[in-house]
Amino acid sequence: MKKKYALVTGGSRSIGRAVCLTLSKDLGYPILLNYVSNDQAAQETAEEIKANGGEVQLLKFNVGDAAEVKKGLQQWQEENPEAIIEVVVNNAGITRDGLFAWMENEHWDSVLNTSLNGFFNVTRELIQPLLRNRYGRIINMVSVSGQKGTPGQVNYSAAKAGLIGATKALAQEIAKRNITVNAVAPGFIRSDMTSDLPEAELKKLVPMNRFGEVQEVADLVSFLASKKASYITGEIININGGIYS
Repeated sequence: MKKKYALVTGGSRSIGRAVCLTLSKDLGYPILLNYVSNDQAAQETAEEIKANGGEVQLLKFNVGDAAEVKKGLQQWQEENPEAIIEVVVNNAGITRDGLFAWMENEHWDSVLNTSLNGFFNVTRELIQPLLRNRYGRIINMVSVSGQKGTPGQVNYSAAKAGLIGATKALAQEIAKRNITVNAVAPGFIRSDMTSDLPEAELKKLVPMNRFGEVQEVADLVSFLASKKASYITGEIININGGIYS
């Protein structure tokens, strides 16, 4: 029997870190923690997983670089021929905020490359084994920005909106193989990405009057990765305290 793994891209910090810990704890998956540069954060997350009795391997590559993704995942598969990545969480994402009129090409390209091309590069590399396995869970991290648009985040909104469309389309393509594809759309979550935002002011926009916690997002991802969510696919599930629904 093949050993079954969960891969989390951008898994070293914030939401990604919480997802790694929760998939390990709740569902017992050995974790493949992908990250691009922060060795210390990745090691700290790995040590916490191990301290809680879990198993983890670090995979360092840039999801936006197709050649790096292919090399990293193929090398892992060659070293683990009897294993399969059963759960794929496309969490990696970056922001480069600024008004569109003055947006630099690099800020547009890097944001779309990480979120949208990253999804394509990673998922395409893993889709054939999932189809042969006739079971799998693909979970894409999107955003409220991809649904309603956020001023100052045209690049980020475009990347996440594209990922929402990809989620819905891919879900229909592979549903017959018992592979679900869903997206989680956080609003304001207390994390590295929102640490510079004026929380006291912005929480007034949220009906629940607070920012969400990374663990709340991770718990939703864990549910979607479980067999309890076997009849849910092609869905974009908001977790935003009621700010947009």
